[in-house]
Amino acid sequence: MSTPPAARSRPSRSDGRPGSTNELPHLCGRIGADPDALEALYRACVRDVERFVARRVRDPYDVADLTADVFVRAIGSAGTYDAARASPVAWLLGIARHVVAGHHEATARRQHVERRVEARRFVDDDAHERLAEQVDAAARARHLHGELAALPPPLRAVLELVVVDDLPLVDVAQVLGISPGAARVRLHRARVRLRRALPALTDPTDPTDPTDPTDPTDPADRSTEA
Repeated sequence: MSTPPAARSRPSRSDGRPGSTNELPHLCGRIGADPDALEALYRACVRDVERFVARRVRDPYDVADLTADVFVRAIGSAGTYDAARASPVAWLLGIARHVVAGHHEATARRQHVERRVEARRFVDDDAHERLAEQVDAAARARHLHGELAALPPPLRAVLELVVVDDLPLVDVAQVLGISPGAARVRLHRARVRLRRALPALTDPTDPTDPTDPTDPTDPADRSTEA
């Protein structure tokens, strides 16, 4: 009884069946120049490589692509194959290990970029403006803090009571034990010094914020400032 043609043309497998040990190592050394050798090696070992990759990669499309990549890389490494060190399957699985590792690293990098892009989608134009305003406000606050610290204590005390505590000048004068006129002049002097640091502190509609630097001072202020 003759052997069926399909059985005659079926390549040897690398799973220990008769003929595999003698045939496959010779194929590995020729796959770079012999398409038939590559096809025979592929047919004999592709299932082993696929199972190895499928246990480590979920997407079946990625499994197919990575399995093909293993054999492409094997072509470039055919000259380094040493039958004394590894069987053809072990050699291919060693290549597959590096291919899968590279795939996971690339996937991790891509996912990191995608997460950053996705996060930025939630930051609309209004949010960008708010963030920019917050950054600007923080910078101005630091600058203002330095300018406030440089003010003479009498001027700083009036300014803090007006701006921070939101007290009217009459109450400020009572807190500090000075006349309302003296409080008004001190506030003016403090605002003049801070005008460049934070112009918003100077309100042109505020009657307590005179724009005339020659505004007469209260006699009580002379004795207090002296």
